[in-house]
Amino acid sequence: MRILITGAAGFIGFHLVKSLINCEYNIIGLDNINDYYDINLKFSRLSELGIVKNKIVDNEFIVSFKYDNFKFIKSDITENSILIKIFNEEKIDCVIHLAAQAGVRYSIENPQAYIDSNICGFINILEACQNYNIKKLIYASSSSVYGNNNILPYSVDDRVDKPVSLYAATKRSNELMAFTYHQLYKINTIGVRFF
Repeated sequence: MRILITGAAGFIGFHLVKSLINCEYNIIGLDNINDYYDINLKFSRLSELGIVKNKIVDNEFIVSFKYDNFKFIKSDITENSILIKIFNEEKIDCVIHLAAQAGVRYSIENPQAYIDSNICGFINILEACQNYNIKKLIYASSSSVYGNNNILPYSVDDRVDKPVSLYAATKRSNELMAFTYHQLYKINTIGVRFF
């Protein structure tokens, strides 16, 4: 199975890539390595996966020197032409979409980053799945979608239509968009509300 993992240099992405590599899946990792937090941490994670910082070239694949079943591309999910290249060349079977602009406070300072990555980027992922007949999509949502809900413990049955940040609104939008693509194109989608 060939799995595309976006956000591969992030905390969750890195650990997932490492785990799936050891299960002998073929993994294509994608990350834009933005500077929302220390990029040296991201490069360190990639190094542990066999991707050398000085060999990384934007929008070009690099094969791990440690794992023959892992390759990486530094790109952005908002770059639709690169996603088309990946899906054309790699014959993806499943997408695990973890890339996003994170952070509640930063969404107040820089709302456009959230629209670009979390909305435009996510629709690019959904469209690629639809256009390349990918039927398995797992994506990152957020516990932020619960907003000011005071009912504990949280439940997937709770109403989540009153977000209190733009970040939460984009993640709830992702859930609705994924549901729509499931209904229209029978893409099996699973959204994980990380805490």
